[in-house]
Amino acid sequence: MSAESVLQAAVLAKLRAVAGLNGVYAGPPVRATPPFAELGELIALDWGAKDRAGRELRLLVTLRDAGETAVRLAALIASVGAAIEALPRDLPGWRVASVGLVRSRSWGTSPGQWSASMDYRIRMMEGL
Repeated sequence: MSAESVLQAAVLAKLRAVAGLNGVYAGPPVRATPPFAELGELIALDWGAKDRAGRELRLLVTLRDAGETAVRLAALIASVGAAIEALPRDLPGWRVASVGLVRSRSWGTSPGQWSASMDYRIRMMEGL
């Protein structure tokens, strides 16, 4: 399996266990009830060595919420971040070498509508 598909499955499983989310989607949902998370684009770069395939993956997670304030969103950002950083290091056919937050931001999209995005860099080596 590709590093991308293995990572996406692992992240979906971890985020579906986060309390407080009404759903986790592998892309923009057609219908969803806030708060929910969606996985955005997954960018893959070569991170291999002479004798081993490796990938540096950029993972984008977007959170959406509705409410008077962004207090609940802030708590979800922390929970989702902890879940991603606690990804299992051994995945089918791959080993996670590092997980790091590159950037995050949160904003109000309209009155009572809140969003946050978290961009992670995850480095993986094949067959370790």
